[in-house]
Amino acid sequence: MPTFIEARSLQAIAAALFLTTAIPQATLLAQGLDNREAVDKIIGSDVKEEETQATVDADKVIAAIEKTGDNIGMVRKTSKLDKVDIVFLTDAAVTEGGPPPEIEAKVKEHQAEVTELRQEIEGNAMLYHAIDSRQVLIRDVLAVDFDGSSSVVIYAAAKPPR
Repeated sequence: MPTFIEARSLQAIAAALFLTTAIPQATLLAQGLDNREAVDKIIGSDVKEEETQATVDADKVIAAIEKTGDNIGMVRKTSKLDKVDIVFLTDAAVTEGGPPPEIEAKVKEHQAEVTELRQEIEGNAMLYHAIDSRQVLIRDVLAVDFDGSSSVVIYAAAKPPR
C-alpha cells in the first residue's frame, strides 16, 4: 500500500498528464482570428477598402497626419464605429519607393505622434483587426481621419492583398 506522500505524488502526476492532454484539445475549440466570422465580430463595423494614389489624395493624407495628435485620443476611446474605411495608397507602398516627398516630410515632422498612433491602433482590438484582416501592416499606417464619432478612414501606404 502506497504511503500518503506517494499517493499525493501519483495524483499530481495524473493531474499533470490530464492537463497536457486536455489543453491542446481546448485550443482547437477556441475561435481563432483566422476565422473571418470571429474577426467580423471583433471589428463589429462595416470595413470598406479603397485604392487611390497618394499623389492624388496628398492634401487629405497630409491634413489627417496634421491631426494625428487629436486622433490618438479618438483611437484610444473608440470601441464602436459604423464604418471603417481603409484607403490603400498604392503608389506610397514600400515596394513603390514609399510615400511621395510631401507626405514623407509630414510623417517625419509628426514622427512621434505617428508612432504613438500606431501603438494605439495596436492596442485597439477593433481597429487593429480591421487593418490586419486586410493584411495591412501597422508600420504602413500613415494616418487616421475620424468622420464624427461613427466612422474612420485609415490611410495606409500599402497595396491591397491579391
